Amino acid sequence: MSIPRGGNSGGGSTSLDLTPLLDASNNSDDSDQETGGKPNGGAQLNTSSSVSSKELRSSHRDREREEADAAIFVKKVGSALFYGIASFMITVVNKTVLTSYRFPSFLFLSLGQLTASIIVLGVGKRLRLVTYPPLQRNTFAKIFPLPLIFGFNMIFGLGGTKALSLPMFAALRRFSILMTMLLELKILGVRPTTAVQISVYAMIGGALIAASDDLSFNMQGYTYVMITNALTASNGVFVKKKLDTSEIGKYGLMFYNSLFMFVPALLLNYVTGDLQKAIDFASWNDPAFVVQFLLSCVMGFILSHSTILCTQFNSALTTTIVGCLKNICVTYLGMFIGGDYVFSWLNCIGINISVMASLLYTYVTFRRKQAPDKQAHLPSSRGESV
Repeated sequence: MSIPRGGNSGGGSTSLDLTPLLDASNNSDDSDQETGGKPNGGAQLNTSSSVSSKELRSSHRDREREEADAAIFVKKVGSALFYGIASFMITVVNKTVLTSYRFPSFLFLSLGQLTASIIVLGVGKRLRLVTYPPLQRNTFAKIFPLPLIFGFNMIFGLGGTKALSLPMFAALRRFSILMTMLLELKILGVRPTTAVQISVYAMIGGALIAASDDLSFNMQGYTYVMITNALTASNGVFVKKKLDTSEIGKYGLMFYNSLFMFVPALLLNYVTGDLQKAIDFASWNDPAFVVQFLLSCVMGFILSHSTILCTQFNSALTTTIVGCLKNICVTYLGMFIGGDYVFSWLNCIGINISVMASLLYTYVTFRRKQAPDKQAHLPSSRGESV
C-alpha cells in the first residue's frame, strides 16, 4: 500500500510504501500467539527444563547407588566363597600330607607355607602384579602383634589337624567364633544381632555335645585347637584393625607376617628336631607326596590372601564363621579321609547340630535385603557391622 506524497512535478509522483511496516506488525502478532500471548513463556520453558534435568540427575544418582550396592554385595559374597573354598582345600590337603602320608613334622610344613608366601609375594612385586611398601625400621612395630599371631596360628592349626579327626577338628574350631564375637565387641565395638548370637551359641552347644562322646579323644589335639581358636579370633580382629589404620595394605601384611616369622619358625624346627625328621622322611621320592606337599605350601599363601580379603570386605566374625562353615564339607568328608574318625551317635548328633547352626548363620548374614542386619554399636565403635 502506498500513499501519494507531494504534487506532480514533471509528470512524476512520490509515494510512501507502508507494506514493510505492516508485515513486521503481523509477524509480531503471530509470535505472541505461539507463546500464548504471554511475555514470560520462555521463562516457563526454562523452569520446566530445569525440573526435568533435576529429576534425571536424581534418577542417575539412584541408579549409581544401586550399582555400587550390588558391587559391594558381590565383593562380600565372592570374598567369603573364595575364603571358604581355600580353607576347605588346605584342610583336606594338610590332613592328607600329615595323616595319610604320615609326614612327621607339622612344624616343617608351616615353614614351607611361610616360604611359599615370601616367594610368591616377592616375585609378584618384582613383576608389578602386587604392591606394598618397602621394609623399614618401624614396619614390625606397625603390624605388631600380627606376625606372632599369624605364625603361631599356622603352627598350632597344623598340629591340631594332625592330632584330631577332621569331624572333631571342625566341631572344636567353632569355639573360635565365640572368641571372635567377644573380641569384636571389646576391640572394634561391634555388637552382633540376636539371630547371630543364637546361631553361634547353637554351634558351640553342638560342639560340646560332640566332644562329650569323642571316642578318639586326644588331649594334645584339643589343646592345639583351643589355642588356634584364640589365635584365629585375634588374627581376624587385628587384621581388620590394621587394614583400617595402616598404610601397609593387605599384601604388605601377608608378606611381612611371613617374613618376620620365617627365622623363628626355622629355629623352632631346628630346636625340636623336626627339621632333621623332615629331611629324613622316606617319601620325598614319591611324586604324589611331593605334589601334595607343594600344594599345601602354596595353599598356605592362598589361604592368607583369602582370609584378608574376606575380613576386608566383611568382618572378622564373618571370616571366622565362613572358615567354620566350610567344615560342613570337611566334617562329612573327614569321616573317610585320614581313617581316624570313630563313630558314635551322640558325637554325630552334636556335629550335625553345629552344622545346622552354621547354615543358620549363613542365612542371617548373607541374605540380601534393602536394609542389612543392623548392629547396635557402642559409642566408640569402629569397623564394619557383622
